[in-house]
Amino acid sequence: MDRKDIWIDFGLSGLTKWYGSIFELTPLEMAVEAAAWGEGAYAPTLREDAVRLLESPLPTRVIDILWCAAVRSKFDPDVRWMDGRDWLRQIVEVCEERIRRDVPRFDALPPAPVGCPELRDAVLAEVRALAPELDRATAGHPYYGVPEVVPSLERVVIEVDPDLGFRLFLRVLKAYLVPISESQHRRYRELGERFGYNEFVVDDGTLQVMPRGN
Repeated sequence: MDRKDIWIDFGLSGLTKWYGSIFELTPLEMAVEAAAWGEGAYAPTLREDAVRLLESPLPTRVIDILWCAAVRSKFDPDVRWMDGRDWLRQIVEVCEERIRRDVPRFDALPPAPVGCPELRDAVLAEVRALAPELDRATAGHPYYGVPEVVPSLERVVIEVDPDLGFRLFLRVLKAYLVPISESQHRRYRELGERFGYNEFVVDDGTLQVMPRGN
């Protein structure tokens, strides 16, 4: 796929970055703006990520946790602005509407199969290596607490797509300012290259790289 960047990211992870940076639009308006960016060039990657999650075996609770953590929003199952799967359906509808403006006969096929188990294992290793720090930063946050972020990221990597899982992992690290080592940073950049990212998907200037051990 020819991935188009929006604010130095793409797909659902790019939308979470936008979501955390613009406050005058409603969530749905943000999705519409994202799908329209670059004359609709961003809509296919956003649709693909949303469809993967929507059709996955992940419980809706896990989807909600992933979204809240990526945008640094407190997870409260009793006070939710929207059901996670309903939100994904709205994103898919917005994207398909925008795509059909240019491709009227667009066939809403499922995303291509996910491959490369080596990349899945590599992403899992990085998530697990940072699990204690990630858990403290997210579940332990005094204002934007989100529980079960590490197991939720593991499930999206294993059960959905390691590419999407890695991008959401990066978004959570950036949203919660989780410090990483220089060696971890190098590994993240190498993983980004293997996934075919442009360099700014990993290095957008918000990773907290500290000169410490491995």
